[in-house]
Amino acid sequence: MIIGSISEDKNTEKRIAITPDILKKYKSIGVDVFINKGYADHIGYNDSDFEKEGAQILNNKDDVILKSNILLQMNMPEEDKLHLFKENQTIVGVLNPYENSDKLKILLNKKVNCFSLELLPRITRAQSMDILSSQANLAGYKAVIDSFALFEKAIPMMMTAAGTISAARVLVVGAGVAGLQAIATAKRMGAIVYATDVRMASKEQVESLGGKFLTVEGSENLETEGGYAKEASDDFKKKQEELLTETLKKIDIVICTALIPGKKAPLIIKKNMIMSMQSGSVIYDLAAIQGGNAELTKVNEIVNFQGIKIIGEKNILNKLPVSSSNLYTKNIFNFFINLYDKEKKQIVINLEDEIIKNTKVE
Repeated sequence: MIIGSISEDKNTEKRIAITPDILKKYKSIGVDVFINKGYADHIGYNDSDFEKEGAQILNNKDDVILKSNILLQMNMPEEDKLHLFKENQTIVGVLNPYENSDKLKILLNKKVNCFSLELLPRITRAQSMDILSSQANLAGYKAVIDSFALFEKAIPMMMTAAGTISAARVLVVGAGVAGLQAIATAKRMGAIVYATDVRMASKEQVESLGGKFLTVEGSENLETEGGYAKEASDDFKKKQEELLTETLKKIDIVICTALIPGKKAPLIIKKNMIMSMQSGSVIYDLAAIQGGNAELTKVNEIVNFQGIKIIGEKNILNKLPVSSSNLYTKNIFNFFINLYDKEKKQIVINLEDEIIKNTKVE
């Protein structure tokens, strides 16, 4: 069994799917690993680091694809590489079927097995493979750090002989994994933190971290069986808008994390609401790549609107490529173990396994 992994487009994606540490685990189960030259030199891993652990370094990406039984990636490979794939080859990554449907059709027509890890079911057995949680955790942390760096005031309350500086007030929109980490990080740094979410189950989690949960009066619980948020009714959206408009008048920093899997991000912070915020405030929109939770968000830009900075990072984890890669490589290894039969030394696609069934793209 030969596993391969090729460099992503380093201009847009700095994370990798195999690190030297995780390579040891693949070798321990008798799997060979091929990567291309300079695979991870951009984040401080030299080819020699991989060679020490038993990897074979091939001259180019094409050779890796042609010689591998299974390709482990962060994202879908570039279009000019798809013709190299062959029948019964397997690719595992965050393939984003909603955006990459045309590319996936090419692979599926070639009878390539495609597994997209963001489709993992939220079950106990899949937790060690849950890339959405591992990556969102870091994203929530980094969004707070970057927001505080752009905010031109102190974050914690400071009492001095010259007077008292009030603590910054932070609102976290969406209390999923990224939101909860944002709350925890902001609290640790001394901010007063508020949070809102359409899932009522989030209230207890927010309060356990020291946040204040903002509840829309008479709201229903908008949570799917899988634990994700679902789209709110027009009546809920209207009540939420009224609550947030009043709240935002006293908020210094907003961290937006609200997403609905496979759909455009819900528009929550509208232009008229932003206009009510104080000059110098910051909005960090982690949902930018899916349209954004804030109306004025632009991908990979810092919009300055009436003194309010609105940040829409396309891939915030490019700022933490080593930490995020370390977690992702463990997620993908655990998925591979579930897919691999050690005795037969081959991939076994058991569609009765909920994990395999849900992640296989048809």
